[in-house]
This record gives sequence, structure tokens and C-alpha cells, in this order.
Amino acid sequence: MDTERASPRYLDIDVWDPADIAEAMIEGQFTAVAAVRAARPALVAAALAAEERLRNGGRLVYVGAGTSGRLAVQDGAELVPTFSWPPDRLLLLMAGGRDALLRSVEGAEDSVDQAFRLVQQHDIGGNDVVIAVAASGTTPFTLTCLKEAKRRGALTIGVANNADTPILEQADHAIWLDTGAEPIAGSTRMKAGTAQRITLNVFSSLIMIMLGRVYEGLMVDVQAVNQKLVRRSEGILTRLTGCSGAQAREALRRADGSVKLAVLLLHGCDTKEASDVLDRAGGQLRAALAVIGKPGPDPADLSELTDVEAPKL
Repeated sequence: MDTERASPRYLDIDVWDPADIAEAMIEGQFTAVAAVRAARPALVAAALAAEERLRNGGRLVYVGAGTSGRLAVQDGAELVPTFSWPPDRLLLLMAGGRDALLRSVEGAEDSVDQAFRLVQQHDIGGNDVVIAVAASGTTPFTLTCLKEAKRRGALTIGVANNADTPILEQADHAIWLDTGAEPIAGSTRMKAGTAQRITLNVFSSLIMIMLGRVYEGLMVDVQAVNQKLVRRSEGILTRLTGCSGAQAREALRRADGSVKLAVLLLHGCDTKEASDVLDRAGGQLRAALAVIGKPGPDPADLSELTDVEAPKL
């Protein structure tokens, strides 16, 4: 496998000048970006398929072991505060469990039994989207989760850094990240890991945009769980509506912290009306604003708004 082989280019890296070592490793990060760019058609196709199931109430399931698992868990965990993704619609399946997030758990990535048990325990099925990440493309825990979830009807997406490997062959959507050999042979926390991180970030962010959790480049579903995010919510409101800081704070209080609801309140809706319009518009703020006659798309009626066409990519 390319991720495991020793590259002749780096055979004497341990005697290089430190500046040259750093340059070689930085260069590897550009290779990671190029690998993701080359995989863009597959990535977009996977996101479009995932968006359809998630719009119908499905769960987003991240699966991985070791470095790949930690990157997957990080991406998934950030969806809740950034986009208010419902925690009950997010599963993070890490080989070795929580302990493996902080340290290596011996034999965890080989645990086929744990993989079967987790998929069955969480009743992964038809509406769910499983994204399985493994640099090797062969990790037994990750592969077993993917295969069992697929057997149960889930949409499966495989991400790997080696071509023609089982995770890519078994997945409904395969995303191959061609990062090649590492400067330190087999250390896939380097450019392979960077490529995985970029892929996961683009994949999840693209889905959240298509699901209406971003408006005018702003995270309008942000959860204000600390003072920084409270200030961000207020700033989003003032930018979108031209209101004062005091008006933004009052609107957020009435909207129980929801930026989308607060925008509609500041446009003259009462709380119930704002909630009803947003629900009928499928959570799409742009569509909801059009319903109340504010700038946005120009559909004939709300029925057209509830099935907003995915952006062309």
C-alpha cells in the first residue's frame, strides 16, 4: 500500500538539515490538498446522496479507528455547536470507544465483534448515512461497520488513501485520496490525515449548507454555548437586519437563542408565526424570508420552497 511504503526520496531524511525536513513535510500538505481536489467529483456526489437521506430525518454516522477515527469524531462533534445538528442524529463510532480518543487502545482496530455490536446496538439502517474513514482502506473495525450498515440499508461512504481497497470497493460512494507515501513511512497522521480532515470538513460543511444551516455565508444555526458565540449570534443579527445590539439581544431572548427565529422576529413576525413559517420552509431562512415578503428567492408559493433544489456544483 502506498501509505505504508518507504519512499526513496525520504530514505535519508534523518540526516537532512531541519529546514529541509520541514520543507518536505510542508510540501506534503500541498499534496494532501491536491488529492482532495482530485476527488472532488466523488466527494460532491457523496454529499448530494447524503443530503437526500438526512433531509428525511436520517442520522450521520462517522466510523474510524486510530488517527482516522479521531479526525472523524472531531468533525462530527463540531456539527452540533456550529450548525445545531441534533445530537440524537449523530453517531460517532470509534474503535476502542472513548478511551481511544486520547490514547492508543491495543487491538481496537481489529475488533470485528465490537463493530457488529455497535451497528446493531444503534439500529443503523435505511435513513442513515455512514462515512467510514481509514487511510489503509482495510481496517477491520471500520470495514465491518461499513459492510454491516450497508447490509441494513444505510448509505455508505468510504474514504481511504489507497486505491482498490475493501472500504472503497464496498462503499456506495468511494472517495480515494491519492496522497502517496509519507515522509515517515506509514505515519498516516501526516499528509494522509490532512487529506482526510479536509475531506470530512468539506463533506459535512457542504451538507449543512444544502440543508439550509448557512445563510449568506453565516452560521445561522450556531448554538450560543459561550460568550464568544453569543456575540457572534448578535453580530449575525445586526448584519442581516441592521438592528442595534440591544435589539439583537432582545430578539435572541425571545427566540430562545435561535438566530433564524430572531431574524424573522426582527422582520415583524411574532414568535408563533416565525416558528410556523420556518418549519413550513423546511428550516431554510432564505425561503422563510421569501414567504413573509423579504429579500430572497422568488417562488410562486411555499410548496415550492419546501423542496429547495440543491445548488449546482
